Amino acid sequence: MKNLIVNADDFGRHELINRAVERAFNAGCLKSATLMAGGIAFDDAVKLAKKNSGLGVGIHFTLANGNPVLNPKKIPSLVTEEGIFHDNYVKFLKRYLSGKISLSEVRSELAAQLEKILNTGLTLTHFDSHQHLHHVPGVIEITLDLAKAAGIKSMRVASTKIFDGELDSLGKLFGRLGLGSLAKFAAHKAHKKNFATPEHFAGIVAGESVSENFMLNLIENLQDGTTEVMLHPGTDNKILCDFCQWEHDFEEELAAVTSPRVLNLLAEKNISAINFADLRLIK
Repeated sequence: MKNLIVNADDFGRHELINRAVERAFNAGCLKSATLMAGGIAFDDAVKLAKKNSGLGVGIHFTLANGNPVLNPKKIPSLVTEEGIFHDNYVKFLKRYLSGKISLSEVRSELAAQLEKILNTGLTLTHFDSHQHLHHVPGVIEITLDLAKAAGIKSMRVASTKIFDGELDSLGKLFGRLGLGSLAKFAAHKAHKKNFATPEHFAGIVAGESVSENFMLNLIENLQDGTTEVMLHPGTDNKILCDFCQWEHDFEEELAAVTSPRVLNLLAEKNISAINFADLRLIK
């Protein structure tokens, strides 16, 4: 049996991301999204999730490149002088490895993010994290504890392939090697606590977008079991690139997962598009 989970990250970060999630769910193969509790379009995303029955919603735990839920004064090791998270995972990891990150503050902030989402009444299907920081030793134990207490039963494992996407720098090579090792560690921890995880991961993690050709090739060569595809769809590149400070083709990813060629090939190959709640049922 072959199943595909297409998951949109950053749900709630911007209304143009939310609109893309809704379109990809209703007219494409996207059945899952992870909600960013500190996003400026959080309330809009919650309304959209409740309106679109069948969209699986998880939590996108965030420790970098976003806004905290707690008062910044309560989590000084996690934020800049402006009261926001540090720019990216590299800065977080440098601070973490030099002992400047308080894990008790990590637990408090992530617990607050989870509580904010649960208070909306949404039932969460799974968890992952912004820039994959839930894979980090110390952080993975916290996220698993919080998720288990909340009744969440599934987790992303970003076991990226080294040669997915461009490999045009040593930074990308070492980044993928490092993430792959951390993903194996995180998966081991998750499975010991009886969390379900997809067998395969196919998102491109170095910033490139998932294209129609990427999806067609993936489907043609899909392995047995469940494969998750991570993506960041949006409806307006100019606005979102400026807002996110990230050169990414949001529109291409939306087009890829709503492509008639992609949808027809899924049907031809008898591959089911599912969400993480379905994953738990088939394990």
